[in-house]
Amino acid sequence: MERASAAMPRPKRGVPEGLWLKCEGCQATIYKKEAEDLLNVCPQCGFHWYVSAAQRIRQLLDDNTFEEWDADLRPTDPLGFHDKKPYAERIVAEQKRTGLSDAALTGTGMIRARRVAVGVTDSSFIMGSMGSVVGERLTRLTERATAEKLPLIIISASGGGARMHEGILSLMQMAKVSAALARHSQAGGLFISVLTNPTMGGVAASFASLGDLCFAEPRALIGFAGPRTIKATIRVELPKGFQTSEFLLEHGFIDRIVARKDLKSEIARAIDYCGG
Repeated sequence: MERASAAMPRPKRGVPEGLWLKCEGCQATIYKKEAEDLLNVCPQCGFHWYVSAAQRIRQLLDDNTFEEWDADLRPTDPLGFHDKKPYAERIVAEQKRTGLSDAALTGTGMIRARRVAVGVTDSSFIMGSMGSVVGERLTRLTERATAEKLPLIIISASGGGARMHEGILSLMQMAKVSAALARHSQAGGLFISVLTNPTMGGVAASFASLGDLCFAEPRALIGFAGPRTIKATIRVELPKGFQTSEFLLEHGFIDRIVARKDLKSEIARAIDYCGG
């Protein structure tokens, strides 16, 4: 009588899902845990992957020091906007999918024992676009930083610009946040803007470009219209690396490129240097 093992070959063991990532920068296959230990940065080429607003807060601030502000603000549908689905339904779906109430997280915390006001936009929520709640949270954040004489840090990760679903109400947030930043500057406040991949549209055209210091992560896409749109419109071959952090540093648009692992120390150093 044949053994059961001979009659029934043992099935191959598959590789468990979720252990490996393909780098968008160099296309290498990367062990996920290794990338996570490097703050979601490729160990081969240094490509900086997306991280959520909550992850950025944990990476930037001292442990257990973050206090969220204006969490009670919630988006509405003032125009009754419809595209593929009603905007009201889209908001609920995005909130369930991301765990965020909108595309900006704001509050206060400590960076190497220095208290700051901090805001982060998240591209996972309708591409990080600036709706009324995003604008209001960032405006209140800026005004509170001014009143409490706190250094202001805003980390931008917004590929959507102004949010079309809210029309002119979204567009006016650009001016509202910019005006609050002007008052912050007039009061002698420090604003450090950190640009990550992507920082585009109305966000790049307003508060993200107004920092006393503008830092950017390596190889971040930063600009107003995307390079493909520009190329298709003007029909001119764009320079190599157009709208990347490196290109913008070379042309004086940003002050420094800072790797994610160094951001906390660089911001603390800047605060000390500027007397923030």
